[in-house]
Amino acid sequence: MSTDMSKAMWEALADSPNVMLGLTGTNDHSEPMRVQLDKDANSEFWFYTTATNRVAKGGPAMVQFSSKGHDLFACISGTLVPETRPEIIDKYWSKPVSAWYEKGKDDPSLLMMRMELKDAEIWTADPSIKGMFKLFTGKQIDPDEMGDHARVNV
Repeated sequence: MSTDMSKAMWEALADSPNVMLGLTGTNDHSEPMRVQLDKDANSEFWFYTTATNRVAKGGPAMVQFSSKGHDLFACISGTLVPETRPEIIDKYWSKPVSAWYEKGKDDPSLLMMRMELKDAEIWTADPSIKGMFKLFTGKQIDPDEMGDHARVNV
C-alpha cells in the first residue's frame, strides 16, 4: 500500500505542484511555494526563492500538500539546503520563474533551495459506501472507512 500511496503522491504533486513550505523549529508560518519536480528524482525537489525569504537559511523543513481534488493530502519532511549547481538552476528555469526576478538568473536576490526528502505521511480521502452512510447518519466512523493512510520513506 505505501508504494502505491507514494506513487499517488508524486503524481498528484506533478499535477498541482503548489505547496506550503516552512522550516521546523521556528515560529515562522509556512508559505505557498511552487515545487520544481524531476521525474527521475524521487528523493528531492527544488524551490526558487530569494535570499531574504524566511526559508533562505535552510534546515529542517516540512511541506504540506493537498491535491487538486482534495482527495490526497501529504506532509513531507526533509532538509532544505541551498542549490548551487548551475545546471540545476538552468534546468528548471522558465518564463513563469523569470517573472519573479528582474535580472533573470543574474538577479542577486535569486536563491534556489533543494529539499532533501526524509519521509512523508500521506492520506487519501476515498470514503467507502459504509463510511459515507455513517457520515451522513452521524454514526461513529472508523478512519479506515474514509480512505487510506501511510507513512513512507522518500
